[in-house]
Amino acid sequence: MASKTIIYTAAVLLFLGGIGAWFVLRNSASNNSSPALTADAKAYVRNLKLSEVSMKATESYVGQTVTEIEGNITNAGDRIAQHVDVYCIFYNVYGEVVIRERVPIIITPLKPGETRAFRLPFDDIPEGWNHQMPQLVIAQIQFG
Repeated sequence: MASKTIIYTAAVLLFLGGIGAWFVLRNSASNNSSPALTADAKAYVRNLKLSEVSMKATESYVGQTVTEIEGNITNAGDRIAQHVDVYCIFYNVYGEVVIRERVPIIITPLKPGETRAFRLPFDDIPEGWNHQMPQLVIAQIQFG
């Protein structure tokens, strides 16, 4: 009887340890794939200017509503922005976040003084959002 209890306890501990390891590895992997904004990038954020930003809804060919954020981004600094991600933060009527999605806004080098159009499509915004322009926050800048 005692050996069955030991085996059962060992199996439970092994299972719980496996779940714990999975969470640790998953969180560390997601942190590595989405690095925080470095001090250098934080200082450079003011040089990336968004303009003519608008929002529209379109119907996809399968009848799904797609919300698109369009505009221009200008690199007013002196460095090449190789890759830039933004957080698009959508709120409900109470000012609560309903979805915070990180998306690339620049995927090819944006040289100093250059302006480029962007389009950010979303087809998974929850029903409860307030249908207002989401907050756009620079999440990452990689320099070339």
